[in-house]
Amino acid sequence: MMNMALGTFYAMSVFMLPLEKEFGWTRTQTSWVTTIGMVMIASWYVIAGYIHDRRGPQLVAAIGGALFTAGLLLASFTQSLIMFYATAGVIAGTGCGFGYVVPTSVGSKWFPDKRGLVVGLMVGGFGAGSGLFGPIGSSLIEHVGWRATFQVFSLLFFVMTMTATYLLRNPPAGYRPAGWNPAQIHPASRAGADVPASTMIRTRTFRALWIAYCLGTTAGTMVISQLVPFTRNAGHSAAVAALALTVGAIGSTSGRVLSGWMSDHVGRLNTLRIMLLVSIAAMPALFTLRESLPFFYALLALVYYCYGTQLSVYASTSADFYGTKNVGFNYGLLLLAWGVAGILGPFLGGRVYVATGEYRWAFYVAAMVSAAALGILSFAKNPHAEPVQRVRAGVGA
Repeated sequence: MMNMALGTFYAMSVFMLPLEKEFGWTRTQTSWVTTIGMVMIASWYVIAGYIHDRRGPQLVAAIGGALFTAGLLLASFTQSLIMFYATAGVIAGTGCGFGYVVPTSVGSKWFPDKRGLVVGLMVGGFGAGSGLFGPIGSSLIEHVGWRATFQVFSLLFFVMTMTATYLLRNPPAGYRPAGWNPAQIHPASRAGADVPASTMIRTRTFRALWIAYCLGTTAGTMVISQLVPFTRNAGHSAAVAALALTVGAIGSTSGRVLSGWMSDHVGRLNTLRIMLLVSIAAMPALFTLRESLPFFYALLALVYYCYGTQLSVYASTSADFYGTKNVGFNYGLLLLAWGVAGILGPFLGGRVYVATGEYRWAFYVAAMVSAAALGILSFAKNPHAEPVQRVRAGVGA
């Protein structure tokens, strides 16, 4: 419930065309709200994770829900580009950063036996939010205007996030699921001791994960920030663009859940490598076949699937590699990489479109960046992936 409300931030592109029409803003200018929001999410996630690890989930969730809905409400009074950035970007993005940390951290603690799947379900809600509320927002904009749509969303999401806040709890200290045997976990997904952030950031694996996460999600953030304008530029109608939000959300949610489940069985890093390979091929194919509606939807879902996979599996990877005691703060430091991708992706898409009048090179460059991420990921190793008999003998982790 919390993540579905916050995930509507991914549908911010439905407001781009109405704002550009009313205020005369350019695509590059409106794209910056996505960049600002993603930077806020990643930056405040670190602080929110630190508070969560020490004070529990409810305080953090309440702050997140209140700020996110306040940002949307204030955005309805936008009269200038700076005001739009401050409300829909800074305030709503900060709320997302606080709220997003909670379901992921709580879920990873309650279900260590199915961490990949459960974290996938948690972050899957974030992806599903844009698919559900994006088309609703598009329809509301047509009937009541973009200002009233922001106001309706702010009220609805306040109720949703506060209800979720009331329900959230961490498990008791020393909790372990009944009948769970950690030795049965796939070696490539095996967790070890809790690692403090000061130690984590000095490891080569963390640096490799950080850079690969940043580069690997750049393709997704570029498409997310430009989805509605890109769809219209490809010659499709407003209805097709609205449905594209749903298709993308289904792809992203599927990637988060199914790849999370897959990573429990074949390993986190193996899953990430497979999805990066698919992304390398899917990005240029999406641009090339954009005018064919069946291919457009299929490839769009695939691109979002690869993107959603990374948001899910990197979160589980952080918990596996560095423990769950400090998972809020530790994963927050890793999520900063996604925040940088939130700068690179929208900048790439907006800049290329303004310079060339099309998105061709944005998709080609994004594919090359994904290839670089795949190469860098080869330097990451699970420090706790030794065979079971060696772990039992006290070797390694």
